[in-house]
Amino acid sequence: TGLAIFSMFFGAGNLMFPLMVGLTSVDKNLIAMAGFMITAIVLPTLGLTAMILFDGNYRKFFGRLGASVGNAIIFISILIIGPLIAMPRIVTLSYTMMEPFLPAISLPTFCIFFLSLTFLATAKEGRIMDVLGYIISPILLISLLIIIIKGFITGSHTEVNTKGTLELIWTNVKYGYKTLDVLGGIFFATIVLTILKKNFMEQGQSIKKKKLALISLKSGAIGTSLLGLIYLGLSYLGAYFGKGLENINEGELFSEISFRILGSYGALIISAAVLMACFSTIIALGAIVAEYLQNYIFKGKLAYVTALIITLGATFITSNFGLGTILKFSSPIIDIGYPIIITLTLCNLAYKLFDFKPVKIPVFITLISSLFAYFI
Repeated sequence: TGLAIFSMFFGAGNLMFPLMVGLTSVDKNLIAMAGFMITAIVLPTLGLTAMILFDGNYRKFFGRLGASVGNAIIFISILIIGPLIAMPRIVTLSYTMMEPFLPAISLPTFCIFFLSLTFLATAKEGRIMDVLGYIISPILLISLLIIIIKGFITGSHTEVNTKGTLELIWTNVKYGYKTLDVLGGIFFATIVLTILKKNFMEQGQSIKKKKLALISLKSGAIGTSLLGLIYLGLSYLGAYFGKGLENINEGELFSEISFRILGSYGALIISAAVLMACFSTIIALGAIVAEYLQNYIFKGKLAYVTALIITLGATFITSNFGLGTILKFSSPIIDIGYPIIITLTLCNLAYKLFDFKPVKIPVFITLISSLFAYFI
């Protein structure tokens, strides 16, 4: 389960973000990564933990803002992590990263192929944890470790960064926002708890909430710890091998740096890392969105597989707008909405651990601050 959680978090975007941190911070990489990890590791872990304390019930989690407001935020969040932003971003980024290894195929053709494989891996909900934990995650980890270890052996020199410590930390705190992993942590906890419960029931076993929460928390600690270590390793590859790639398309960064480390003979390893990173997250997100459609939009009147087909069909449509359009469109939504999710997560965690009741006023203040910061 810990390996499955790691692979859920580690999508295609997570390949490029730490590389870019290392590339731009070079000899001050460790300082920059400290800032990046606040929003890319610490906050997602808190989101995962908070949702586990709410028994994976995101309606209760968001419902503390009021039923109507909570339902509206859930709907918007599902669109963001689903077919509006996160899922098509994975598909288009995968296409950009995989392009050097593919024959000349169009984006729509790639989308059909990629989303068809996603459907096959996600159609049986009870098997998702096994697919992620036993198949995808080991391949992903092994291929990434080969690239990172070879990079550490062959790389040594970095450029000098003249930026101040506080500037580097703050810049990369904001950069860590782009992972969207606080939202991921919240909804991944839901799917982990749901699948674990179903698996125990299928085996004829009963499990108490406390034990289920403990399994999930331990698994979350394993998953996010692995995530942090891989992030750190990738950031140093960016610092060692990123010279001259400052203006490159972010989607091509991992492939370019990996080729510098492994050469053309490493194409299979590089493509395996990219493909597994892409599949791991879109499988989890597809299951979350499909379950939301099945249970909350259609009130159980729609089969899970049908809901999954609708989710992937909508993702196909938005994916064809291309990576640049999706990133441009998502920027204001992330800048304004993401701080609200972070504030709600911290308030809910404090509520469960310390009986801290205020939530509406902190979230409202955050909303006003986000709007002011974005438009002024």
